[in-house]
Amino acid sequence: MHIIDRRRDPGGKSLSNRQRFIRRARSLVRQAVREASAGRSIKDADKGGEVTVPADGVHEPSFRRSNEGGYRERVLPGNKEFVEGDRVPRPDGGGGKGSKASDSGDGEDEYSFALSRQEFLELFLEDLELPDLAKRQVMGVEESVPQRAGFQSSGSPSQLSIERTMRNAMSRRIALKRPRPDELKAAREALDALKAEEADEEVIAKAKAELDTMRRKMKLVPYLDPLDVRFRRFEQVPQPIARAVMFCLMDVSGSMDQHMKDLAKRFYSLLYLFLQTRYERVEVVFIRHTHEAREVDEETFFYSRETGGTVVSTALDEMHGIIKERFPADQWNVYAAQASDGDNLPSDNVRTLGLLDNVILPLCQFYAYLEVGHGEDGGRFRLSGDEPTGLWRAYQTIVKPDGHMAMRKVNDRRDIFPVFRDLFKKRDSAVAKGGA
Repeated sequence: MHIIDRRRDPGGKSLSNRQRFIRRARSLVRQAVREASAGRSIKDADKGGEVTVPADGVHEPSFRRSNEGGYRERVLPGNKEFVEGDRVPRPDGGGGKGSKASDSGDGEDEYSFALSRQEFLELFLEDLELPDLAKRQVMGVEESVPQRAGFQSSGSPSQLSIERTMRNAMSRRIALKRPRPDELKAAREALDALKAEEADEEVIAKAKAELDTMRRKMKLVPYLDPLDVRFRRFEQVPQPIARAVMFCLMDVSGSMDQHMKDLAKRFYSLLYLFLQTRYERVEVVFIRHTHEAREVDEETFFYSRETGGTVVSTALDEMHGIIKERFPADQWNVYAAQASDGDNLPSDNVRTLGLLDNVILPLCQFYAYLEVGHGEDGGRFRLSGDEPTGLWRAYQTIVKPDGHMAMRKVNDRRDIFPVFRDLFKKRDSAVAKGGA
């Protein structure tokens, strides 16, 4: 017998249940998120939605009859074999769980669970990391946050500090020697006792005077006075925030077809999505180049057609100029992703390597070079690494195991997710120290 509550809760009421379920079935939900993301387009990669997990992995609570005891004194209707008082033999082996499909088509369905956008992203990107998430700068008043700054005697009712108010009230009552209710009760009982004992009139008068004094203090010294009220006080304090700029560099010469640009766009979209989860502010700069480079908007970057040769150093020059002018490296975390088919003017390779190694990489937190191929219908390279292009061979001379630059080849859309995860997977700290 399974008891499953399928009632809809009011908005926000089921948050704790959702988080408890995600923690309990985290590995299954994470795997379902990976499988779901593989079939999505990049523009939908950051959206939530339903994921499906196996029903046998959910482990919903259930009640079952114990096999070790119990009495059955009831015979069900329709029985032709037993009468009341007969002993029914216990079946051997117990009943099955019904986890496999039967000839009649009955079986267990998979369990669908709806994830919010934030939950989906946390599960999808939880085992990834960015290098050198360190540079910070105080942005000013527009980025300030409220910070506790003591108490004040006036303010919004929502900021009333009950604890501090009651503490002030108690301190005032103690200082002014306001009698407590139990003290007043004890004085009244003592006076009644004196009257019952027919004590001396002077003693009774003195006890009565003390009682009257206590009653006057009770009236004159209130339990709670407006002077006791305190409200929490906040000040707007500028906070250092981490911010990043993402440079997208792409070769748009005649050798780059639409398939290659689509691969690059998908990689850029994933990187932007990843940066958004790690930084409060992310700027994106698009630089396209042939034999000359210029900064453009996103639409022009991906869809405008151009012709000409390929000179990669022009894009690096443009990126360096933009960093100096708008994104100082001591204030911004700089990330760059370059997409190319590997072509470059041979005479430009020396200048490109000099700019990249001596100028660009010292300013960057991370630089990714993505070499894209033509796809399954005759790619320009084989993913095994054979027949490297001229630009690939040149970049290999400056890539270091512990450096801030990485290179990958992508020939098909299905390779984007594995390559991205490989680039940003968490490194073992011991390995990283050994490599350094």
